[in-house]
Amino acid sequence: MSFIDPRTVIFLTGLMSGLMALVLWSIRQTYPTNIRGLSAWSLALSVLFVAGVISTARDALPAWLGIAVPNLLLWVGGYIAYVGTQRFFNVRSNIRGWAVLILLAFAPSLWYAVVEPDYPMRLRVFNAMMLTIMAAYAALLYRQGVNTLAKAMAFSMIVGIGAIQVMRFVTTYTDPATSMTDKSPQQLIFVCTFAFAILLISISMVLMATDKLRSELEHLATHDPLTNALTRRHMNQSIELELQRCKRNGRSLALLVMDLDNFKQVNDSFGHPAGDLVLIKFVKDVNALLRQGDQLGRFGGEEFVVVLPDTALEAAILVAERIRTVVATPGSAPSCTVSIGVTTNSLVTDSVSSMLARADTAMYSAKANGRNRVEVL
Repeated sequence: MSFIDPRTVIFLTGLMSGLMALVLWSIRQTYPTNIRGLSAWSLALSVLFVAGVISTARDALPAWLGIAVPNLLLWVGGYIAYVGTQRFFNVRSNIRGWAVLILLAFAPSLWYAVVEPDYPMRLRVFNAMMLTIMAAYAALLYRQGVNTLAKAMAFSMIVGIGAIQVMRFVTTYTDPATSMTDKSPQQLIFVCTFAFAILLISISMVLMATDKLRSELEHLATHDPLTNALTRRHMNQSIELELQRCKRNGRSLALLVMDLDNFKQVNDSFGHPAGDLVLIKFVKDVNALLRQGDQLGRFGGEEFVVVLPDTALEAAILVAERIRTVVATPGSAPSCTVSIGVTTNSLVTDSVSSMLARADTAMYSAKANGRNRVEVL
């Protein structure tokens, strides 16, 4: 392996990190703002790029800059990547504590680079600090669930980097290497595997962001962006599937069509932002009353539909009354009442449109009979 030049590997690793930093930064500009952590990931790889450039020119630089600073930058880059992943998963960061720990580790690293040059001791300090960061990083990924290719790749590479640190720490007692650029087998394995792991971690970051973007798009395709209720299209599909299941198994399906009473007055009196809050609160309150498997969708404006699988008419009426009572309970202004129409799949030939039409007619009967009522058809 003597034909491999560690300096070249270090330079290429830094260059690769810089290019992946640009990729992540460009992704950050186009992805939704609720996909967090991309800026930190891009910054982490940028820091690794700077560390690679300085390490390549270390012979022309003073020891504190050419040796100690790249070690510090590698720790900082690793920690910023960890922070980016914490933000990606909405986990709180303890930046102050880690900053103190990294600075404490930098002191002996600087000592063994400038005051008492000792490569094995400096490498042990570097390995120990990097292992600490990677252990915290791996624990974070493990807690989030390694259930996708991107997470599995990131977790494997983080664990791999940790194993590399342990291996190199142990081999400092047998390896005669005196600097990072030595071509001993242990040193070459350490440098090359570290570079390969950083590449795969960078790729896993892009894949994790892409996975989350796909999940966001799937959510937006099936959920109303304001209230987080299901969309009309998704509800129509769900009702159709439930109807087919009921026809096969002879079970009952109930539909509730709900319309907030005098909602226009809320918008006119308090403004549309207040009306939006009413809709959001309504969906939250209704969802709290539904079972797992029941579905709530927004059909437009202030009109909503609830699907109650395996529910007879009497039980559906009780659900509707609970919803009506909760919505009618006075709270912080503005507030509304709700008129609800209830129906079940009483006809063998029922379709989505026929059931919705019956429930809609029942809801308008509730409106005509004084609002804040439940009517059945």
